[in-house]
Amino acid sequence: MAERFEHHARLMSALTFVSRITGLIRDGAIARVFGVGPINDAFAFAFLIPNLFRRLFGEGALSSAFIPRYSELERDDPERARRALGLVLVLLAGLLWSLVVVGEIAVILAWSRAPEIAYSYTPPMRIGGVPVMGVSVSYVRLSYELTALMLPYMPLICLVAMGGAALQVHRRFGPTAGSPIILNLCFIIATLAFAPFALGATLEPTTRIRIVAGSVLVSGLLQLAWTMLALRIARPTVVLGDPVAWASVRATLLQAVPMMLGLGVLQLNTLVDGLIASWPTIVGPKIFGIDYPLAEGAMSSIGYAQRLYEFPLGVFGISIATAVFPLLARQNNDLPAFATTVRRALRLTVFVGLPASVGLVLVARESVAALFQGGEFGSDDTARVAWVLMGYAPAIWSYQMCHVLSRAFYARKESMTPVLVSLAIVFLNLTLNITLIFTPLREAGLAWSTALCSVIQAMVLSRILSRRVPGIIDREVVRAWGRTLAISLVMGLAVFGVARFLPVSNQMGSIWIGLSLKVAVALAVYFGVSRWLRVPEYSWFFQRKLPESSARDTVSTR
Repeated sequence: MAERFEHHARLMSALTFVSRITGLIRDGAIARVFGVGPINDAFAFAFLIPNLFRRLFGEGALSSAFIPRYSELERDDPERARRALGLVLVLLAGLLWSLVVVGEIAVILAWSRAPEIAYSYTPPMRIGGVPVMGVSVSYVRLSYELTALMLPYMPLICLVAMGGAALQVHRRFGPTAGSPIILNLCFIIATLAFAPFALGATLEPTTRIRIVAGSVLVSGLLQLAWTMLALRIARPTVVLGDPVAWASVRATLLQAVPMMLGLGVLQLNTLVDGLIASWPTIVGPKIFGIDYPLAEGAMSSIGYAQRLYEFPLGVFGISIATAVFPLLARQNNDLPAFATTVRRALRLTVFVGLPASVGLVLVARESVAALFQGGEFGSDDTARVAWVLMGYAPAIWSYQMCHVLSRAFYARKESMTPVLVSLAIVFLNLTLNITLIFTPLREAGLAWSTALCSVIQAMVLSRILSRRVPGIIDREVVRAWGRTLAISLVMGLAVFGVARFLPVSNQMGSIWIGLSLKVAVALAVYFGVSRWLRVPEYSWFFQRKLPESSARDTVSTR
């Protein structure tokens, strides 16, 4: 039987599920304490910066170029693999800390030139029956301060991601999947310990958000310590005089540098998206002398909506793509086995992604209300975030598929193909963003643009890969996707039918009951029908051992 990745995907899914749950608790706490507004916008924009570098260096080009070569070295020469890993970690740490120094200088210069007073903020709260006095705050300066506080998190989390990439080659997926839990717990403690109803009630909101930003740096140190402890299994060694190890590192960098240039443009696109959403907070309410179409809180609304659609994406889609990558890297010279693994991954991805899209569209408002509404986060904020979520949700399956297809190209050492496709998508996305924010969609236009571009990207990548590796998308794959779509529609009809009998209420208890009932019905119908029809993907995901019929169907090559 062909080597399988589903066990690792299940492990990552389980740990990622815990991570995402703690992440939702974190976001729920932040929503209730800070609400949807300029303070949260400033924090979201500042946190975007280290995350961009994490995707570029830690989880993007460098790790994607490193895993196939490290896999080959580990298979052929474990000692040289240890030395190559040590060199990569040392060089990456030196580069990233140098960037931090440059970045901090740039942020300080930008802060010194920012306006001192931009807005006045009066917290709608009382302490001991006495109203809290309003404070004058420059949210532009606050954005720079939070960026300076969290910028050192960038090298820490990039090293965590790089160490996690090496652990994947050693079939150790748990430490990396579980490390975000540390970040979430630090967030939660810092947020709630200084919330208006806790000991820090006398602190004004900007001071509390600075404390939360500081907790991010603490979490980075803890995550790095956790990863380095797990990485002892790989025994990384720094030997500067080993020419073979240096040759492997140079080959990795030669492959990664073009990808970094391309991905750098992609991350710039993400930064531009964030700038578009947070313009009212970090720049002002006008652009070129005209009223800006988005209001304060747009960045926060997009951030909360992203957390919800990223829940199924992270728990299932990225877990599948991460688990399948090392296997594809080992099979890059065996096209029949490579094609078989990609087919399985694409079928499994759509099997979990398509019903997630349908389900999240149907429970968008209840999900936002149940997780975020309360305190500073009101019912109007719920409607605003749900409107954005309705744009992201329909394409969860395509977000997941793009991760799988990109890693298939990386495993074949065709790293520039997905980058070039992504570059073309960047211009389409930017054009749609600028156009749609001036329509009644407002900030939801950014979500719809992302969803549409993701579907197009998945179609283009699958078309190109099918030409490189014949049989990637055959009749059986198309038939499986059609079957998944039919079952998802049946699930959607069942949830819609249940919703007609539920009373409309803004009471939190009723919202939770309605959401729980809809989710329970969706899971029961979808997995019940899948099991009744003996859908192979159901067995792949839930069983450790394949039935013989499914195994034959899976490992057969065309």
